[in-house]
Amino acid sequence: MTIREQTEKTERMILSGYACFSDNSAGRGVPEEKCTLRTEFQRDRDRIIHCKSFRRLKHKTQVFLSPEGDHYRTRLTHTLEVSQIARTVARALRLNEDLTEAVALGHDLGHTPFGHAGERALDKLVPGGFRHYEQSLRVVDKLEKDGRGLNLTYETRNGIVCHTKGRQADTLEGRIVRIADRIAYINHDIDDAVRAGVISESELPADVVEALGHSTAERINTLVLSLVENTRDGELKMEDDIQSAFDRLHKYMYSVVYSNEYAKHEERKVPVFMEFLYEYFTKHPFEMPVENRRTAQTESVTAAVCDYLAGMTDRYATDKFKELFIPKPRF
Repeated sequence: MTIREQTEKTERMILSGYACFSDNSAGRGVPEEKCTLRTEFQRDRDRIIHCKSFRRLKHKTQVFLSPEGDHYRTRLTHTLEVSQIARTVARALRLNEDLTEAVALGHDLGHTPFGHAGERALDKLVPGGFRHYEQSLRVVDKLEKDGRGLNLTYETRNGIVCHTKGRQADTLEGRIVRIADRIAYINHDIDDAVRAGVISESELPADVVEALGHSTAERINTLVLSLVENTRDGELKMEDDIQSAFDRLHKYMYSVVYSNEYAKHEERKVPVFMEFLYEYFTKHPFEMPVENRRTAQTESVTAAVCDYLAGMTDRYATDKFKELFIPKPRF
């Protein structure tokens, strides 16, 4: 018996009947010989961690555009926090922690530079719209490994594309990531907003603080504990009063932070910024990297430009804009 087979056997002994077992995966698009050490979901996790799109997340905006401080979240640190929360819930519910981690680590691989401002800008520019969760699936299916993709399992791919809107993931592990994503970003965005001076802890709704806690750690603990203690028969659920308080906190953040003029002042430049780049590379596709030029030939110029812009980091996009549109002294 290989180490992988021993791990699969252990899963069958200790995991809940609602878990997605590694040896019962629907498999990969391109069949592969199984690893002697790692389960299928462990391999998915490792492929995501080692891919270029994952590394680029460290230079992509989470909420605050190009913050000068070292302690603000980036898309990468957000991803790690989602993974930690999701794994905690999965372990407590005796679900497949490896699948949960793989989905969490891959959920934002297709996110644009400049956070949701960049996503909204591309959504208006690209015919048919742009959604980062669909782009994340495209990244793992087609864009990584020089166009070969990562060849992930069905369960990981399904969790990635279903992590934010529309239909729920087929597995409980994927559904956990959807909830963990919301728990993570609401709470770490409060922390960043306080650090930026946009709000103070004392300004949070008193009834919400009373229900969820007085700090980021307390609130996350309350939400996770409620989720674990109230999940029954394969249905992820929090206590009604905790869920209601969390929904009110979400609404407060949208009205006070996510639409705050001071916090979002620089975002007004993003649509024009992205439009200039989109128009330029649509007219000059031969100036994109070779993999994008290949997409322009095999699919369309629009798809190639969308892939190129969505894959950019904040600083790469800024440097490219300066290179193309800001005059340089010649003497």
